[in-house]
Amino acid sequence: MQVDLFTQVIVPVIGGLGIFMLGLEFMANGIQSLAVTKMRNLLARLAGTPAKGVLAGTVITGVIQSSTAMTVMVVGLVNAGVVGLRPAISVIMGANIGTTLGNGLIALPLGPLGLLLGGLFALVYIFAKSDKVKNIALACMGFALIFYGLNLMTGGLRPLRSMPEVMSAISGLNASTFGGLLACVVTAALITALIHSSSATIGIVMGLGASGVLDWQTAVAFSLGADLGTTITSWMASLNLSRNAKRAAYAHISFNIIGVLVTIPLFFISMDVLRWAMGWFGGDPGVPVVVSGRETYPLVPVAIGIYSTFFNIFNVILLYPFIGVFERVLSRIGRDASEDVEDYSTPKYLSAGARAELPSALLAVQQEIARHVQASTLFIDTARGVPTAPRVPAEHHTALDILNRDIRAFAASLFAPNLSARQAEQVASLVEEADIAANLGDMLHQVARRIQREEFAPEAKPVVDAMLDGISRKLSTAMAPGQAPAPAAPAEVEGNALIAALRERTLALYAVPPDQRGAMLALLGSAERVFQAVDRLEAERRSVPRVAAVPASARPASPGMGLEPLPAE
Repeated sequence: MQVDLFTQVIVPVIGGLGIFMLGLEFMANGIQSLAVTKMRNLLARLAGTPAKGVLAGTVITGVIQSSTAMTVMVVGLVNAGVVGLRPAISVIMGANIGTTLGNGLIALPLGPLGLLLGGLFALVYIFAKSDKVKNIALACMGFALIFYGLNLMTGGLRPLRSMPEVMSAISGLNASTFGGLLACVVTAALITALIHSSSATIGIVMGLGASGVLDWQTAVAFSLGADLGTTITSWMASLNLSRNAKRAAYAHISFNIIGVLVTIPLFFISMDVLRWAMGWFGGDPGVPVVVSGRETYPLVPVAIGIYSTFFNIFNVILLYPFIGVFERVLSRIGRDASEDVEDYSTPKYLSAGARAELPSALLAVQQEIARHVQASTLFIDTARGVPTAPRVPAEHHTALDILNRDIRAFAASLFAPNLSARQAEQVASLVEEADIAANLGDMLHQVARRIQREEFAPEAKPVVDAMLDGISRKLSTAMAPGQAPAPAAPAEVEGNALIAALRERTLALYAVPPDQRGAMLALLGSAERVFQAVDRLEAERRSVPRVAAVPASARPASPGMGLEPLPAE
């Protein structure tokens, strides 16, 4: 049968790859827009420790029967900032075990099911009125499209498996020698990388072994290569994602590579052990059984399943003690000075102990808000290209969004029936201040993002620099908690005058292309909203007395530190 490479291979492979990547993007965006704090707490209970992570990865992958989908999902969660690198490594370890627990389900038609579910969740997303329902539908639609994309790629490459040249190359391999073993492992890894499913490769090898095309030892060697080739999907999934998401994919790759490299020298010894163990499951897998006048080898699939399961269990036992080493080594990959900044996604002051008494809780919220504002100012360093600044504004913005949700949740939890009117007013004002701080961070993120994606002409750069200088001055003069209220009018007038002057200079830059001048005017609009957010922040801090000032000599350098809340009524 003649294969049309364009319509039967190229079109579905490229189309499937695009749908796969789009599904990953939808899933990550939906997860990130949901209740991130609640999801993080849930995942912390499932994968808070390496042992729980391995167990969670094993059980979940055993249910969904796809280590590829599980690994891609973990990479997406890491990219969304929901799962850290350390628990992700342990979950991926468990996923390798889970996928071997149900090789009998490898023929399950997940691709058509993915298209059906993708269509259903797309309809839910379009007609839903609630943002929460929309985000859930978006995440589910993305996950379904991942399956469908993988199915398209697999279908596009299926004609290659029926070509005589391909089959003759496979049947010509033999794992009776060390060189032949390496050839089998590499071939199986390449096939798995093409069809994006180790389970599908193992299913094909089981059929080839059971029919006698491959001897049982060669078929087992192919299953070893399938575990190596399945890592290509997680690598592809991480191509356009954050550095930590890439590191999670690299953990999957390095975990399987190390396991295969350790197992290859032990392969022939393990074959003797497997032959002995097969005595408990029916006998020697190399002995044929005649069915309808034809020799078959029904025990070969059993041998492959047992070997694949114990290989992954052995791999986890071998590498589990080194999860911390994996994390430290992988954290250095792609690292630059921007990663030396503090991790702002985790609260520093909102501890359980701070919640015990209202004064300490109020102080903790103020300190955390001051920390959030200070972190937001790093966007200006990013816009200026400072080496130690966050390199990717979106990643830093995600961390600040998670932090702000924690701040607002903590502050809202302080409302209690026994609060006096004055205390309730203090708590309410802090909730409002946290919301204004989030708005300020959004505006600064917008400034950094716009500057990063635009290439300004030399004549325009002085205007952009003057705007950044003005924002920096505005942020530096913002009233820190505990300071005496400062008059707002002079700062307001200065900010308005600066924006007006810079706008006039921009309009006079006739040598600058119109699209750049338009971008500069939009940038000045963002800067104006930054000034307004700072003014609102200062006004809110003046509106309700919250803290008593500490003498300057006793005040620490960090903003918001060393402040004592007003006595409770």
